[in-house]
Amino acid sequence: MSLEENKEITQDNQTEGEVLEYPEQALEAILFAAGYPISFDKLAEVLNISPLEVKALLYTMKNKYDEADDRGIQLVFFDDSCQLCTKECYDKYIRSALGIRQSGKLSNSCMETLAIIAYNQPVTKAVIEQIRGVDCTYAISALTDKNLITVSGKLDVPGKPNLYSTTDDFLRVFGLVGLSELPKPSEEMPASNEPEQITIEGI
Repeated sequence: MSLEENKEITQDNQTEGEVLEYPEQALEAILFAAGYPISFDKLAEVLNISPLEVKALLYTMKNKYDEADDRGIQLVFFDDSCQLCTKECYDKYIRSALGIRQSGKLSNSCMETLAIIAYNQPVTKAVIEQIRGVDCTYAISALTDKNLITVSGKLDVPGKPNLYSTTDDFLRVFGLVGLSELPKPSEEMPASNEPEQITIEGI
């Protein structure tokens, strides 16, 4: 039997809405192949189960990864999606093996701009600059290049200025599940006379 004939028979034997025998393994395969966050709704649609069932399976998987000391990957959850990621402790080995340079650091100006966007999103460049009191062109460009922020729409006013919001990479880099985990604005940050520099890993 040829490969094409076998493929046709396999497809004929598959029925629409078929329930997988090993959905957890299928979830792992999908997330590993994707390399980026996949929504719970999409995973539920693909596996023909409910989003609640998908989340239950994913939490079981996450617990297995978290409890295993001999695994180099972890399952990271966001508000409406999840992603398989490497553990931060193996970052230098991954960079060395793949020839990836250090991503660099975020300056104080970039951190201030990112904080304004995170707490006010979606927000325009004009509002960011009004709050900071300085031009933010470079900071916005640097944050966009690192995929920490993205253009999420246009403001419905003359000129149609861009609206900026944070990305899933922002959540992953700062170890947040969702924006609700951001520190409250009333919480004071430690004062420093030196510009703060935050190392951005895993981008």
